[in-house]
Amino acid sequence: MFVIEDNILTAAQLSESEMKIELAVMLYQQRRLSFGQARNLAGLGYFEFQKQLADRKIDNGYTIEDLHD
Repeated sequence: MFVIEDNILTAAQLSESEMKIELAVMLYQQRRLSFGQARNLAGLGYFEFQKQLADRKIDNGYTIEDLHD
Protein backbone atom coordinates (compact mmCIF):
# COMPACT_ATOMS: atom_id res chain seq x y z
CA MET A 1 0.00 0.00 0.00
CA PHE A 2 1.20 3.46 -0.90
CA VAL A 3 0.34 6.32 1.46
CA ILE A 4 0.49 10.00 0.61
CA GLU A 5 0.56 12.17 3.69
CA ASP A 6 -2.11 14.83 4.12
CA ASN A 7 0.47 17.63 4.14
CA ILE A 8 1.53 16.61 0.62
CA LEU A 9 -2.07 16.68 -0.60
CA THR A 10 -2.55 20.06 1.06
CA ALA A 11 0.63 21.44 -0.52
CA ALA A 12 -0.48 20.16 -3.93
CA GLN A 13 -3.99 21.52 -3.32
CA LEU A 14 -5.49 18.17 -4.30
CA SER A 15 -7.94 15.81 -2.68
CA GLU A 16 -7.08 12.13 -2.44
CA SER A 17 -9.33 11.32 -5.40
CA GLU A 18 -7.84 14.14 -7.48
CA MET A 19 -4.34 12.87 -6.70
CA LYS A 20 -5.31 9.37 -7.85
CA ILE A 21 -6.62 10.79 -11.12
CA GLU A 22 -3.47 12.86 -11.68
CA LEU A 23 -1.25 9.87 -10.98
CA ALA A 24 -3.31 7.58 -13.22
CA VAL A 25 -3.29 10.06 -16.10
CA MET A 26 0.46 10.60 -15.80
CA LEU A 27 1.22 6.85 -15.75
CA TYR A 28 -1.12 6.26 -18.69
CA GLN A 29 0.50 9.07 -20.67
CA GLN A 30 3.92 7.54 -20.03
CA ARG A 31 2.51 4.17 -21.21
CA ARG A 32 3.40 2.61 -17.86
CA LEU A 33 -0.25 1.59 -17.30
CA SER A 34 -2.85 0.40 -19.75
CA PHE A 35 -6.08 2.35 -20.13
CA GLY A 36 -7.93 -0.15 -17.92
CA GLN A 37 -5.26 -0.16 -15.23
CA ALA A 38 -5.09 3.64 -15.15
CA ARG A 39 -8.87 3.91 -15.10
CA ASN A 40 -9.05 1.55 -12.14
CA LEU A 41 -6.34 3.47 -10.29
CA ALA A 42 -8.26 6.70 -10.89
CA GLY A 43 -11.47 5.07 -9.68
CA LEU A 44 -13.31 6.24 -12.78
CA GLY A 45 -15.56 4.64 -15.36
CA TYR A 46 -14.51 4.24 -18.98
CA PHE A 47 -16.07 7.46 -20.26
CA GLU A 48 -15.08 9.48 -17.19
CA PHE A 49 -11.43 8.52 -17.62
CA GLN A 50 -11.60 9.11 -21.37
CA LYS A 51 -12.87 12.63 -20.63
CA GLN A 52 -9.96 13.25 -18.26
CA LEU A 53 -7.57 12.32 -21.10
CA ALA A 54 -9.43 14.43 -23.65
CA ASP A 55 -9.51 17.45 -21.31
CA ARG A 56 -5.71 17.19 -21.11
CA LYS A 57 -5.37 16.55 -24.86
CA ILE A 58 -3.74 13.18 -24.22
CA ASP A 59 -3.89 10.78 -27.14
CA ASN A 60 -5.57 7.49 -26.34
CA GLY A 61 -3.13 5.66 -28.60
CA TYR A 62 -5.70 4.36 -31.07
CA THR A 63 -5.08 4.76 -34.78
CA ILE A 64 -7.48 4.92 -37.70
CA GLU A 65 -6.53 1.32 -38.47
CA ASP A 66 -7.59 0.31 -34.95
CA LEU A 67 -10.95 1.96 -35.55
CA HIS A 68 -11.44 0.03 -38.79
CA ASP A 69 -10.54 -3.23 -37.08
